[in-house]
Amino acid sequence: MANIIEAHNLNLWYGDHQALKNINLDIQEHKITALIGPSGCGKSTFMKTLNRMNDLVDGCRIEGDVRLNGVDIYKDMDVNILRKKVGMVFQKANPFPMSIYDNIAYGPRLHGIHGKAALDEIVERSLKQAAIWDETKDRLKKNALGMSGGQQQRLCIARAIAVEPDVLLMDESTSALDPISTGKIEELCLELKKKYTIVMVTHNMQQANRISDITAFFLLGELIETGATQDIFLNPQNKKTEEYITGRFG
Repeated sequence: MANIIEAHNLNLWYGDHQALKNINLDIQEHKITALIGPSGCGKSTFMKTLNRMNDLVDGCRIEGDVRLNGVDIYKDMDVNILRKKVGMVFQKANPFPMSIYDNIAYGPRLHGIHGKAALDEIVERSLKQAAIWDETKDRLKKNALGMSGGQQQRLCIARAIAVEPDVLLMDESTSALDPISTGKIEELCLELKKKYTIVMVTHNMQQANRISDITAFFLLGELIETGATQDIFLNPQNKKTEEYITGRFG
């Protein structure tokens, strides 16, 4: 399977604090890669380097390189193009305070699509892909803030895929949801990986085990172990990985 993202010798500092230490990790196309590890271990920081969200943090310094389809995203790619190719869904659903329709059309309009027929088609396709069309098709003009938490999170996924990214980043995007909504989003991820590559940060070991293909275990800014999810959970090579997965710390 081809790699879509390759991180080589990646080091990152916030001021004097080194948050990532010599990370080498390839992300495979059309797979779900789960980043696991205790709080503050670097997994969200690593994820945010993939679409340069860390650029927004004062005193952030990066060494090494991150490539998307072979192109260095820090040296050779405009950040707006990067964020079109690498979408993000956050921990807390953050729909814009506008209609459901306008939430989805926001990104395509930003990238120059203004025709009603084209936008209608994108909105319908994105909501269908996010498995929320049936719940929204009769209320597209209603404010998105009136939706339930689980619906809002699926709307945010629809908004992220409206611009047809290559990669979808999900930062603990089910941690605030009830089990039923979480199950819907997990099913959705399994469907979406046919079209997109998904990288997810999760604290939920069962979730990583259920839906990811690859698991990467971070600890104190280092990548301790990465491999096929079944191997990591059933036969970890590193003692620290085994201790974390079996709940001895974390």
